[in-house]
Amino acid sequence: MPLLHCYQEIGGRILPEINSGKEWQRTMATQNLTIDVQVHAYERNHPGRPWAGFLQGPAQVTGDDMVAAMDAVGVDGAILISPFSLYQYDASYAQEVYAKHPGKFGLVRPFNPLSETAADDVAEWAATPGVVGARIMLTAGEYEGDHPGLNAILAAGGKAGIPVNVMAAGKLPLLGELARRNPNTQIIIDHLGLAQPFLPPAPPEPFGDLANVVELAAYDNVAIKISGAGTLSHQPFPYPDIWEPLGKIFDAFGFGRCLWGTDWTRAVELLNYEQGVEAFRVTDALSDSERSELMGGTLTKIYKWSPQAG
Repeated sequence: MPLLHCYQEIGGRILPEINSGKEWQRTMATQNLTIDVQVHAYERNHPGRPWAGFLQGPAQVTGDDMVAAMDAVGVDGAILISPFSLYQYDASYAQEVYAKHPGKFGLVRPFNPLSETAADDVAEWAATPGVVGARIMLTAGEYEGDHPGLNAILAAGGKAGIPVNVMAAGKLPLLGELARRNPNTQIIIDHLGLAQPFLPPAPPEPFGDLANVVELAAYDNVAIKISGAGTLSHQPFPYPDIWEPLGKIFDAFGFGRCLWGTDWTRAVELLNYEQGVEAFRVTDALSDSERSELMGGTLTKIYKWSPQAG
């Protein structure tokens, strides 16, 4: 099936019709590399690689689909996160995507804190081609700051020199304790540290836990993904009501610890991929230098990775 047909089949939510067949014209603000800190790719559910659960979005978004969506709006590369809700701790599909598009994606997969081999698993993963990070899902269980498996994963990430992404919505004080215990590990907070919707509308107070988010800036080893922000807006594109709370995060962490992303395809029912990108290009809340850091510059430093042409 031709790629363009794939995107039209998804209904314009990944590749809007207005960009079909047109070469993307970059603005001055996007002359540097634009890199998305979190995207997903997955196959249709099938016996050879069955889903463990459900992820909001199209029936499938293959690696080819994701690359075409990024190309259509001038996104040069992305961190490809193996989707936990579908594949749990199996990153085999993400690795297949990387093998086909090695210049486009850096790989991150979740790890099981209940595994007795967690530290060895992280070390083995870190030595795998394309790997740029690991992930912990604090939202998948009940933990304390001294949990041996969590600390083993974090320590192993620090030893291997890869950042550990942490899904911590509703558990930010726990994340702070883990950051304190693992000062030599680069930790990256997923999705602003906030619960984000899969379906509209946005929650009544989407930034209600912002104080706990900002407190984590006190830890020098903690950075934060500014991902999925448009899904928290009560207003249409370009989401003008997100910039005041985001400004508090920028002030606390500095742009040297903030990484923009879309969390595509989780956001599919709330906005399309172009809107997730363009909201950060068209806003006057960012200077050109801030936009450059946020939309790729900081990512290349923290993940020690950048996309390659060809």
